[in-house]
Amino acid sequence: MYLIWEKFRDNLKAVLPITAIVGLLHFLLVPLETSLFIRFLIGSLLIIIGLTVFLTGVDIGITPLGELTGNAVTKSNKVWIVIMAGLILGFFISIAEPGLMVLAGQVNEVTGGVISGMTILLTVSVGLAIMLAIGFFRVYYNIPLYLILLGLYSIIFIMSFFTSGEFLAISFDASGSTTGILAVPFILALSLGISTLKKDSKASEKDSFGLVSIASTGAIISVMLLSMVTKPAAFTALLQEETVQEQSLIAPFLQVGKQCLTESITALLPLLLIFLISNKLSFKLTQRAFHKIIAGFIYSFIGLVVFMIGVNASFMEVGTALGKSLVSLEQKWIIVLVGFILGLVTILAEPAVYVLTRQIEEVTSGYVSRVAVLIPLALGVGMAVALSVIRIITPGLKLWHYLLPGYIICILLMFITPKIFVGIAFDAGGVATGPMTATFILAFTQGAANAFPGADLLADGFGMIAMVAMTPIITLQMLGVLFKVKSIVKDKKRE
Repeated sequence: MYLIWEKFRDNLKAVLPITAIVGLLHFLLVPLETSLFIRFLIGSLLIIIGLTVFLTGVDIGITPLGELTGNAVTKSNKVWIVIMAGLILGFFISIAEPGLMVLAGQVNEVTGGVISGMTILLTVSVGLAIMLAIGFFRVYYNIPLYLILLGLYSIIFIMSFFTSGEFLAISFDASGSTTGILAVPFILALSLGISTLKKDSKASEKDSFGLVSIASTGAIISVMLLSMVTKPAAFTALLQEETVQEQSLIAPFLQVGKQCLTESITALLPLLLIFLISNKLSFKLTQRAFHKIIAGFIYSFIGLVVFMIGVNASFMEVGTALGKSLVSLEQKWIIVLVGFILGLVTILAEPAVYVLTRQIEEVTSGYVSRVAVLIPLALGVGMAVALSVIRIITPGLKLWHYLLPGYIICILLMFITPKIFVGIAFDAGGVATGPMTATFILAFTQGAANAFPGADLLADGFGMIAMVAMTPIITLQMLGVLFKVKSIVKDKKRE
């Protein structure tokens, strides 16, 4: 009961600032439809409850499953089993990720089906599976993380010259979306389970991070390959206007309920089957431990359904409405400021962020506190959203104008940042983009791109998630450099 209360308190603190900002904008600057605003308040409550129940399930079900799987895979002492486990787990984890489902649906809708959602979903899942297997291989053979990342991002850099602008934005957005509410806790637990078997404790600590960052590059590379292979015909991006009809406040929640129920079953069923099969063949848990993990899956399922209903029935619609309304104001700096603030507070509501920051604190034995990670992470995401809005309202400013220098900085920082912070930073880039970002803020930027004259909905409306994934990498590596400098100064004072 204490665990549930602790989760509820944390999620209440995280969601209330978002609700307060939307409320202030509604009453002072850009009034929303009364029914829409009330639905937003109901959705906020559902999100708080959903996150509380879901994260409780993650703690007692999904995270232990990841650790058990990581241990079992490594104990086999066979490389082919490690690689096969990475391929199978990576595919099913990605294809079940709610954030990726949302992005795939948005791409399908905006492109009028020319780029189908299922194509994006399958392509990204295959890419993540391959990279997760490579990540397992790296941990198994103690290959330095920075060398793997340097090689992967060099490949991405070269491929970007042969990728269209539309697919470039989608590929980086897919990278952020695929590492979210389900994938991150499971992948982190897998990584921890594998790395703790090592005799070298320092190597184990460093290898506890980095698997998420490697896996997320699979989405970028796979979508870029899709662009080169398919070469789709030209299409016109269009954000369909919804017809406003009089209906009860509860009707929208009921309408999305079936879809959210189906998506949640799809998200958790593969992991449940993996657990049942693995327990029969390898884990052989006691009855009490088995029932505890099953209870965790039940909690996760209920929480995920409630959370997704709250998001889909109100948050996306409110995000689009705010983006359209704010971009129509004469003072364009207002929407930039609002974008910064929304990014700042929305990241605090991402459940994957809490999973990551807790594990960082545990693995580093409190040396890197949750607060020390959360503050630069939130500031980085706020800047990412603000820069994305500036790109929409500034003619000629392209996504690669941000990503090229940004990732050059990321790569250069790898050589001077403590190695454990490199893994933390690149993992943070993945976990910063979860369901809240892929719904509320994506809808916000697309609403702005759809309303601003001369903006391209596909090229400018997408790409925000890519920015949100990149800026935490820079900010947290800089935090690592700061910790390194402070340690050097402290050691000199002792001398």
